[in-house]
Amino acid sequence: MMFLVSKMKKRYFKLVVIASLTAFVIGGCGKTAVDTGKVMETEKTAEQQEVSDNKESEIGIDEDNAEESKDEVKDTVSDDSENTDTETSDTEASENTAPIEDGSYLADFDTDNSMFHVNEAWDGKGILTVENGKMAIHIVMPSKNIVNLYYGLAEDAKKDGAILIEPTEEDVTYEDCTTETVYAFDVPVPYLDEEFDVALIGTKDVWYDHKVSVSDPKPWGDTEDFDDETDEELSEDFQTVEVTLTGGSGRASVTSPTKIRIEGDTIIATVEWSSPYYDYMIVDGQKYEPVNTEGNSVFEIPIEGFDQDIAVTADTTAMSKPHEIDYILKFTQ
Repeated sequence: MMFLVSKMKKRYFKLVVIASLTAFVIGGCGKTAVDTGKVMETEKTAEQQEVSDNKESEIGIDEDNAEESKDEVKDTVSDDSENTDTETSDTEASENTAPIEDGSYLADFDTDNSMFHVNEAWDGKGILTVENGKMAIHIVMPSKNIVNLYYGLAEDAKKDGAILIEPTEEDVTYEDCTTETVYAFDVPVPYLDEEFDVALIGTKDVWYDHKVSVSDPKPWGDTEDFDDETDEELSEDFQTVEVTLTGGSGRASVTSPTKIRIEGDTIIATVEWSSPYYDYMIVDGQKYEPVNTEGNSVFEIPIEGFDQDIAVTADTTAMSKPHEIDYILKFTQ
C-alpha cells in the first residue's frame, strides 16, 4: 500500500512540474522565447563551431594531404620527366648513331615497285652520306615525273605542315653519251638492310606508299663494278667540253659534250661516233684505233687546243669497201 502511494506521489509530482513549465512558457513566451532562442542559437553556434572546427581540421588534413599529393605529383612528374629525358636521349642517340663511320658510301637502293627506281645510269645505287651519326642517301631519278618524296606514310604526307623532300636538278650522262636533266632527292635513312617507309607524289598529284631499303655500303671511290661515267669527280684532270663535227656526207655525228684529260702537256679527247663502223682515225699523220670493242666506235686522240678546227680522217667499213673520210672537229670549253 505504501508502495502504491509513493508511486502515485512521484507521478503527481511529474505532472505538476510539467504543468508549471507549460504555464511558465505560455505566460512569458516573449522573454522565454528569446532566452530559448539564445540557448538554441548558443547550442547551434556551438554545434556549428564544432562542425567548423571539425571541417577546418579536415581541411587542414586535406591541405596537408594535398601538399603531400602535390609533392608526390612533383616527384612523379620529375621522375617521369627524367625518364622521358632519358628515353628521348636514348632515342636521339639511337637515331643519331649510324652502324658505319662518317663519310660517303656507294650503296644499293631497293624499292618494292619497279615503277619507283633510281636512274639506270646509277645501276640501282645512290650516294650514302653519314654525318654526325645520321644517314641520308642521294638518289637520282630516271626523269622529273616524281615531284616530291616524303619520309613516312602517304597519309601523313597529306597533312598540313608535312615536311616534304624537295627535288634538285641533276644532269645524267648515259652509256651512249647522251645527257638528260632529271630530279634527285636526299632521303633520310634510319637504318641499313631493313625496309622503311617512303611516300611519293607524281605529276598526277596522287600520293603512293612504298617500302625502300639501303644496303651494302662501300666507301665512295671503291667502285669497280660501277660505270666509269660516274667517276668524273675522282679525277682532278678530267673535264667536259663541247665538240662539233663537220665534213663528210653530213649523216655522221659525234657525242657532245665529251671528256678530255690532261697527260703532261698533251690534251687527250674522247671521240664517240654515231656508228660502230669506224675502225681507225688519223690525226696529224698518226693512226689511232678504237678503245672499245662493243657499241659505237670510241677513240682517244690528242688535240692541239680549243676553239680551233682540227682536221681528222676516219675510216668507215659501213660501205661495201672501207673508205677514209675527212672531217673537221672543233672542241669548245
